[in-house]
Amino acid sequence: MGLMGRLIAGTDSVAALGAAARDVVEVFRPNATREMELSAQAQSEALRQYSEEYATAGANWFDRLVNGLNRLPRPMLAFGTLALFVFAMVDPESFGRRMSGLALVPDPLWWLLAAIVGFYFGSREAHYFRARQPPVTAGPAQSGADVNPALDEWREERS
Repeated sequence: MGLMGRLIAGTDSVAALGAAARDVVEVFRPNATREMELSAQAQSEALRQYSEEYATAGANWFDRLVNGLNRLPRPMLAFGTLALFVFAMVDPESFGRRMSGLALVPDPLWWLLAAIVGFYFGSREAHYFRARQPPVTAGPAQSGADVNPALDEWREERS
C-alpha cells in the first residue's frame, strides 16, 4: 500500500469526506428516503390524534343531533325545489307574487347566498375528494423489490 493509502486508511477522513459530501448535497436536494420517513411519521401522528379525538364521537345525544342536522341541507334543498314546482301548479298567482318578491332582493345578498351554498357544498366535495384512495398500481414496490424513491426518480428522469 502506498503512502497516500496508509494516510487515508489510518484516519476516518474518508468517512468524514463522505458525510460532508452528503451534507452538501442535501442542502440542494433533500434526502428522498428521509423525507418519506418523516412524511409517514407525520401522517401516522395525525391519524393517531384523529383516532383519539373521534374515539367517542357520537356517544351523546348532542353529537347525534348535530350529525343529523348536518345531513339536512341537501335533502331540504332538493325537496324544497320540488315543492316550488308543486306550489307553482297548485296556486300560480301566489307563486308569481312570491317570485316577484325575490326579484326585489339586492344582488349582494344573492352573492352572499351563492358563496355560502357554494362553500358548503364545495367543502363537502373537497372532503370526499381528499378521502378517496388512489388506485393501486403494480410497481416495483408491490412486486417484492425494495422501495427506493431516489432510484425511482432517477429511472423516471432517464425515460
